[in-house]
Amino acid sequence: MNPGSIVTCREREWVLLPSDQEDLLFLRPLTGATDEVVAVHKGLTDLLGYSFPEERVRSAKFPPPTPDDLSNVSGAHLLWQAARLTLREGATPLRSLGRVSIRPRTYQFVPLLMALRLETIRMLIADDVGVGKTVEALLIAREMLDRGEIKPLCVLCPPYLCEQWQKELSEKFSLDAVIIRSGTVSQLERRIPAGAGSIFSYYPVQFVSIDFVKGDRKRANFLQHCPDFVIVDEAHGAASAAGTNANQQQRHHLLKNLAAF
Repeated sequence: MNPGSIVTCREREWVLLPSDQEDLLFLRPLTGATDEVVAVHKGLTDLLGYSFPEERVRSAKFPPPTPDDLSNVSGAHLLWQAARLTLREGATPLRSLGRVSIRPRTYQFVPLLMALRLETIRMLIADDVGVGKTVEALLIAREMLDRGEIKPLCVLCPPYLCEQWQKELSEKFSLDAVIIRSGTVSQLERRIPAGAGSIFSYYPVQFVSIDFVKGDRKRANFLQHCPDFVIVDEAHGAASAAGTNANQQQRHHLLKNLAAF
């Protein structure tokens, strides 16, 4: 039996989880949450198994279908989809899939798998329009949050995209975020207890208007207190610009300073 296998114990099906202790098996209920883990001692289960066979951990066996199980196509499709949704987290090394309400396409896992191989995540996602760059970026963020490798999260984006990002994060990734820009900053600052620090370090998940923090008055405070994990949307708008495009140059200086950390 390997990690990810479905096993039976105590007349119940479980998913076998990885264990760094030779004498312990870690089991999670087949339809349970990620924190519902039971540790089972191998020697004890073998000893009890002589009198109580159901205490032993064995590979699960499911009875083959019979003619009485026949149903219509709609029912079979519904059962198949339910089984996929129930088991999609069972044998995967990714911890975030149980907390997202979408079914990512296969290619959308590529940036996540690449990110997991990096000691410090620095990536440019430059897929074509409409293939789901937002989903790809948020899959990485959600996975890092669920692994405990990051805590605060910041998305730098143009002000007109803040609500769109907030909706995507809430509906599809089960994370609530605040929007920090000129029209909301006063209200958000009033919620911060005295001595709690900067607005950029207080809120755990935040969408920050890049135009709000690009100027000299806000840039230093943001760079000093911004979260360790930052997603930059529409990064091409911060490319180095020749001529008199002052706004783009300010965005460029902001990201250049941010990347230096």
